Amino acid sequence: MNADYQDLVDEISALLGAPATLEDRDFRLIAFGAHDSEDAGAMDPVRTRSILTRRSTSEVRAWFERFGITSAAGPVRIPADPAAGVLRGRLCLPVRHRGTVYGYVWLLAADSEGGAAPSLPDASLDAAMTVCGRIGAQLADEARARADLGPHLNALLTSDSDERRASALATLSAPLGAGGPYGLLCAAPWQDPVPGVRTVPGASVLTLVPVPGASGPRLAALVRLSAGADLGPAHGAARALLGSGAGTSAGAGANAAAGRAVGLSTPVRSLADLPAAWREASAAARAALARPHLGPVAEWSAIGPYRLLAALPDSGPGHPVDPAVSPLLTPAHAELARTAEVFLDCAGQAGRTATALNIHRQTLYYRLSRVEQLTGLDLHEGEDRLLLHMSLKAAKL
Repeated sequence: MNADYQDLVDEISALLGAPATLEDRDFRLIAFGAHDSEDAGAMDPVRTRSILTRRSTSEVRAWFERFGITSAAGPVRIPADPAAGVLRGRLCLPVRHRGTVYGYVWLLAADSEGGAAPSLPDASLDAAMTVCGRIGAQLADEARARADLGPHLNALLTSDSDERRASALATLSAPLGAGGPYGLLCAAPWQDPVPGVRTVPGASVLTLVPVPGASGPRLAALVRLSAGADLGPAHGAARALLGSGAGTSAGAGANAAAGRAVGLSTPVRSLADLPAAWREASAAARAALARPHLGPVAEWSAIGPYRLLAALPDSGPGHPVDPAVSPLLTPAHAELARTAEVFLDCAGQAGRTATALNIHRQTLYYRLSRVEQLTGLDLHEGEDRLLLHMSLKAAKL
């Protein structure tokens, strides 16, 4: 918890005589006041989950937003609704700065029947809203700082200079903190403008990364994860990126990003580990583009052999192809290449391969003999089969 925010939340708790919590506009917990364990009204399941997991579910968020908290300029009283898991009424104090909401301060009703919200003097509420204004100004400053961090993340991920990477790391650590966990996302290809950080839930920094030889640049998105390193927030950001297009808001629909995939790195504990995480995220995105069944959102840990194959350079003009396999990769022999790949995917079992391709076994044997003639490889030899299989998979990347 940020000590500054903790002090401000404690100040509001003292003004209103009740423990308060502060969440950002994405309902991620920032700070919370001390709760009396003897006070049965101090907690309910929604608040408990928020404190323990440091975030609320999308269903809880949608339920509270129904009461107009995103546009309210003053306190909003919200009744209890046991059917929604909200056993206590709440008082929501929007945290705003210059007309933009940056978060919410929450107080629970103290009565055991739920209630609408604690009844408080107007003077106390006015004083609490003044503190909320200070919180909003600080959150706004941090949001602006994050918006300017893209070039520094780019330098950390791509620069060949140790000095530039060290400088970028120091600049990123100041507003973000050196500790994680973090997840890094790679959205590829990305031909649209870089979206605002606010449009991608959970994202801390976004930057466009040109990739020579690839089909287009890639978008890197840094997402802070919960303490348990659960990739749920990263998946939420990935869905938003898949629904983003030029001039659209996040979540506008998957059709806006046809032909796009998002790769997710394994969680990292330090910003210094982001270059390795970017290689993982990029590999996962490439694998998902090449093998649609892996995506459109693919975790690096789940792409199997592509973790090794993606370490090879991007395919394309000028990239080396094994000379034995090269003749098979021409457009004229696309059907033979597909037959060989399915045969090897089926562990060399002719019956399974013929069924998968919907062809007769004799047709399969003829095609495989043509593959051997073109490549000079013997499909009865394990190493020849391994070379062919790797080359066919790598060509799709």
